[in-house]
Amino acid sequence: MNSAITPISLLILSNVFMTFAWYGHLKSFKDSALWVAILVSWGIAFFEYVLQVPANRIGYTQFSLPQLKIIQEVITMAVFAGFSILYMKQPLKLDFLWAGLCLIGAVYFIFRTP
Repeated sequence: MNSAITPISLLILSNVFMTFAWYGHLKSFKDSALWVAILVSWGIAFFEYVLQVPANRIGYTQFSLPQLKIIQEVITMAVFAGFSILYMKQPLKLDFLWAGLCLIGAVYFIFRTP
C-alpha cells in the first residue's frame, strides 16, 4: 500500500493546481482581461501537469487504468468541494454528499474485481 501513497499524493497536489487553473480566475481575475486570466491559468496548469504526468506513470504500475481514473475523479471532487466552500465561499449543499456517495459506488465497482 505504501507504493500507492506516492501517486495519490501527486494526484491530490495536481488537482489543487488544476482546480485553481480552471476556476480560480473566476474570483481572482474576474475584473481582468480574458487573455490575462488565460495566461495565468496556463501558468498554473503547467504545475498541474508537472505533478499529474508522474502521478499517472507511477500510479499505472500500481493500479489498472480504470482504477487510476476513478481515484483521480474522487480526488477531483474532494478538492473541488473544498475549493468551492473555502475559496469561492459557496454554501455547503447536500448535493456534495450525493455526489460523494455516487463516487463511493464507482470506487466499489471499479475495485471489486481483482
